[in-house]
This record gives sequence, C-alpha cells and structure tokens, in this order.
Amino acid sequence: MIKRRNFLQATLATAGVVIVGCGNETGDTTGGTTTTGTPRELSDGAELFPQSVASGDPKPDSVILWTRLFDEASEGKDLDLELELSTDAEFSVFISIDNQKSLPLKAEVAFDHCVKVRLAASPGTVYYYRFIYEKDGKFYVSRTGSTKTAPAKGSDTPVKFAYVSCQDYNGRFYNTYVKLAQLPLDFFVHLGDYVYETNGDPTFQSVDGRRVKFSDEKGAIELVAGGGEKYFAAKSLSNYRDLYRTYRSDPALQLMHEKFAMIATWDDHEFSDDCHGATASYFDGKKDETDVERRKAANQAWFEYMPVDYLDSPDFKYDPAKDFPGDLKIWRDFEFGKHVHLVMTDLRSLRADHIIPEDAYPGTVVVDEATLMTEFGEIPAIARPYVDIDDAKWSDYKTVLTQAVTAGGGNAAVVKGNISVLYINSVVTEAGAPLPIDDVMQMDLPRGVSYLDAGKLSLFSSVGSRYFTVKAGFDILCKIAYKTKKNQDVMGTDQEAWFLSTMTGSDKTWKIWGNEYCLTPLTIDLSTQAIPPQFQQVFYMNLDAWDGFRDKRSEIIEKLAALSNVVVITGDIHASFAATPGSNTDPAKKIVELVGSSVSSSPFKSLLTSQVAADPVLSKIPGAPSLALAIDALFKAAGVNPHLAFADSGQNGFVVVEVGATELLADYYRIKEEEVKNDHSGDSQAALDKLFTVVTFKTVAGGHDLLMKQDDGKFKKWNSATQMFE
Repeated sequence: MIKRRNFLQATLATAGVVIVGCGNETGDTTGGTTTTGTPRELSDGAELFPQSVASGDPKPDSVILWTRLFDEASEGKDLDLELELSTDAEFSVFISIDNQKSLPLKAEVAFDHCVKVRLAASPGTVYYYRFIYEKDGKFYVSRTGSTKTAPAKGSDTPVKFAYVSCQDYNGRFYNTYVKLAQLPLDFFVHLGDYVYETNGDPTFQSVDGRRVKFSDEKGAIELVAGGGEKYFAAKSLSNYRDLYRTYRSDPALQLMHEKFAMIATWDDHEFSDDCHGATASYFDGKKDETDVERRKAANQAWFEYMPVDYLDSPDFKYDPAKDFPGDLKIWRDFEFGKHVHLVMTDLRSLRADHIIPEDAYPGTVVVDEATLMTEFGEIPAIARPYVDIDDAKWSDYKTVLTQAVTAGGGNAAVVKGNISVLYINSVVTEAGAPLPIDDVMQMDLPRGVSYLDAGKLSLFSSVGSRYFTVKAGFDILCKIAYKTKKNQDVMGTDQEAWFLSTMTGSDKTWKIWGNEYCLTPLTIDLSTQAIPPQFQQVFYMNLDAWDGFRDKRSEIIEKLAALSNVVVITGDIHASFAATPGSNTDPAKKIVELVGSSVSSSPFKSLLTSQVAADPVLSKIPGAPSLALAIDALFKAAGVNPHLAFADSGQNGFVVVEVGATELLADYYRIKEEEVKNDHSGDSQAALDKLFTVVTFKTVAGGHDLLMKQDDGKFKKWNSATQMFE
C-alpha cells in the first residue's frame, strides 16, 4: 500500500490502490453505502460533470484521472466529491484507495472546479473510475472512464497507440474520434492545437455551424479579417477556459477521453497562432504583440483541463504569480515496456522569433559583401547590388523610400544603411522619379543579401517571413543567424540538453519523438512555371515549422541519426506526410518522420488556397490558385523533396501505430474534408468505415528506412535517389 500524499494540494492527490471485493455477485450498482451504512442510489450526473472524465500520462506505476464538477447553485464555492475505482465497468469489484472505499476530493473554484488525481497503480492494468457528487441528499455520478497504465519497464510487450492533432471545433465535427474510439488502443498522443484560440477566423476557420462563444467577450481580443468580418481571440483566463469547456463538451471527444489515456503537448493555438514564447502574430509586426499575462492565462487553462502529470515538482500547482516561461514545464518522457520510449517536447515556449521579422523592411541588406566572402568564400548568385542609402549621393532615393514607407504605415527610421538596389528601383519606378539606378551604376556596387532576396515583398506581411519564402536567400540568412547564435534556438538550452540526453541514453528498441511541427523540409520549385520572373524561384512553404530553423534541425538530426530506430511523430500542418529527413550536408544521416493530418481543422491544401486568395500579393500572381491546388504534385516533383515519400494535403485524419521488437507499423486513416463538416456520430460502423481510407507504412528495427504497403500486401522501400518505392 502506498500512502496517500498531497499533490497539487486540493487539485491533485496521489493515492495508492488495493483491489477488494466490495460488490455483490450481480454487480454493485448502488455506488457503495452512506455513512450510516445504508445503500445509496446513484443518479445520472452528466449535467454536473459537463466535460465528463479523462485520464492521461500513463506510466507503469501511475496515471492521472481528471474531471470537472459544475454546480450552478454552488458557483463560487469549493465543492466536495469522491472518486471510485473498479476492476470492471459495472463496478462489481471495487478498488480500495488508501484503505477507503472512495477517495474524497475537492474541486476548487481557483482552478475552475477541475480535479486531478495521480493514481499510484500497477503496470499494464486497466482501471475503471467514476466521480460522485452529493447534492441535497442525492448522489450524482459521472460517466465511467477506463484507463490503462504502461507495461512494466522490462516487459516484452507490443504497444499500440494513436496520435492526433489540430481539432478545430468551429463548424467542424470530430468524426475522426468516432472512428478512432472503435479501435483497440493502449493510449493516444495529442501533438497540439487541442483548442483554437479564435472563434471563427474566416481566413482558416468555418464561420457557419457550431462556434465557440466567449462569456467574457470584453476580455477577448477583437480582430477584423480582410473582408471586414469581426471575430474574437481568447485573451483572459475566462476566454481560455471557455475554449476547453466548449471543445470538451463534444460527445465524440468525451468518448475518446473516457476510453483511453492521453499524452499531450501543446502547439501554437493553445495560446496564439504562430506564436513564439508569449508573442502573438495577428498584426504581422504592426505592433508589439508580446503579452505575458495572456500567455499565462492560456497556460493555466491548459494546466486545469489537461490530464498531465508534473513529476518534477510533486506538490506542483499552477501559480499565476510565477514568471513565464518558468510557470509551466511540459516536456517529459514515457517508457512502455522494452520497446517504446516516447519523448514529448515543447517547441513554442522557448523558441526564438522567426528569422525574418514580419515587419522587416524588404530592402534592408542583412548580409553584406564582406560577410558573404568571410562565411562562404564567394558571392552567391542570389546576392544583389546595394548602396548605403545614408550616403548623400543617394539622398533623392532615400526621400522617395521614406515617403513610401510612411504612406504604408511604417516607420521612416527603417530606411537606413545598406539597401538593395533592386528594391530601390521598384519603389522609384512606382513613384515615377527619380530615375532608377541603371546597370552601369550598379557594376561597381557591392553585393549582398536583403530581405527582398528571401521573398519579403512588403512591410507587415507573413509572406516572405513565415510563409512562401525564397529558399536560396533564406538559407543564407539562416546560416548567418546560426553562426552568430541568434534565432535558431527552438527548445531552449535546458530542454535541448534533456531531449538529446534522454534520446541518446534510452535503452528501448524504439525512440519516438512527439514533435509538434514538421521536421521534414517542404519546398516547391516554381522556376519553370509560367508566372512573373520574380516568383520563378524555389520556395519554403512554412518557416513557422522546422524549415525556419534548418541548421539547428540539421544539428539535431545528425545526433539522432547516430542512434538506432528513431521515429518522429508530427502534427500541425494538416496533411499526411511520410519522409526520411536528413542533415543538410549528408542526406544519408536520416531519421523517419510520420506526419499525421488534422482531426478536423481545414487541410493544408484548403488553407493554402484560401491564403493565396486573401493575400494582396499572391492573389495577383497568374495561375497561383491552380498552383495551390496542385501542391502535392509540387512537393513530389523530381529532385525537389527527395526525402518526401508520401504527401496527401487534402484530407483529415489520424495515425495508429503498432510497435514491437522488430518493426513499427503506422496506419494513416484519412477522411475527406467535406465529411468532417457533417456530423457522422450516429452512423453505423459499416457506414463510418466507408468514410475512411487507410495507407500503411513501416520501418524495421536496425535502420532508418521507410517502407510502404502496396496493393498486393507487400512492402517496398523508399529510394530517395529515384523518388520511388522499390
């Protein structure tokens, strides 16, 4: 018997368990007895437990149990409730908790009446649990949840789990969870975007159908889309709690939590889209969006609603007074028998800003000629002539540039130092005077790399900053940032050291990295497309992912490639990819990455199509909408992404992984986007099965190769040289 000790004080208690026969032969449905010894009748308490129950962070000796109690008549008060455990769903055999039939708990108003219990338990064991609340002499019971602890550390046990990400609630339904809940699993992993902080951003969310409503709308951030549509983003603690309350009210999501333990990390939308640290990106640099109090409100709500264990501090409970980012540490690891070591990271709290700021002045030369020669030994082809705009001989040009910046709402102070001639000429040509700097004048000018050379065409824009960035120019800016120890820190010093130590020190067959956003490089080559010359380049699609930290990524991959059997599971991008990303200098130093699509959020192809249509620059490119629709063909074009074995950017879905001593199998379940917009929770299993298609990949112990199951049932290996499965 493990003695009970306080953990998270009233919000999380650790309790040891012993199985005892407390029911009758037909099953004890009365819920035990009252203090006077008389049987107590249990009433349906669904309304008092509106988010049902959940469990998480299964370990061989513990698991977290969760619920939220809501009694409108007692709002503003701490509430007493009990936890009961059993070996079966009917509660015919009870489990004693610290020598008690039930464990008394308290739902504190300070934590939105959320309750967590760390159950000190036996390895590889299924437990059934429920919560009971007494009100006016009646006993109300939550739904019954089931959970399973991890197998013993030395157990030669196969493991089966699913991973998911990106479950927008607005106008979407969780049909993926309806299907997933039918499958036999040990647990599931959530890789982030469990909630979305906006309640109907028309640039990527549905504005029709069900929608989150903030009870504290005045405490939210009011935003306006390009078409004038008004919507809100969470800011206050009340706002973030509303997100979790609403999302967790969905029956399909509740069922998933009732059946399986979850291991979760966060991505950006649990706080703010494309965030880094406590900084948001709604206004693309037009104003400072750093808001530590907002970030801590998001963190507190996540702490309250997610069944996560914080073992580094056994008596931890969230303290809003503590400084960010030290208020909440969520990186942690899990072992499942001999074969699985799952390592979960936090890639948002400590990461640097994007290397190209959204408010970067396009003409600014970031790497001058002297630096290019020092670092590269030559002048790269992407480098272009520049002038020192502060030199008096260029004063007329500076005047025009300054006028253009201020007319666009920018600060004239950005027009300084070395400025790209190409950018100067584009501005003065539009202004009509003075004459552009001609080819003869440019012959003796130094050459450098500006933000324009990386695709930054205008101030206050995510295009050329976070998205659709010229690879050749960005790679140079990125390398310089890496060498000068700036802007490529993703995990933070302590987390990165822990991550690499944990991965390299693991003795498990498979080292699995729960990674928030895409590790695999995703470029497209538009050099031969019938579009304006300035767009005939090779582009990175998304620098908010690891492409934005390419040198740090290469460093980490090289270290992981030296290990055996490393597999990365990834979400975020709303697409299904399978790939073998490698180091920048040696693609043979590679690992396997399995990227799952979104539960319900708009698939990548749809998002890209909408972004092109809404962007004032991209929408004017002839053929751009067609290119967006053909994104998978562009990804898979010869020589572009030879590491990318499979790409499906147009469907939603999830991934189921089976891990054993010799191989890791991954089934990609995919469902059409239009079917996610309809509620299929009432469909028969046969009808639901027809909505999904499955493609299967595997990797074999002892290497880092990726294989795909063919129509004949046989597996073929991906050959990056031929870009075929052979």
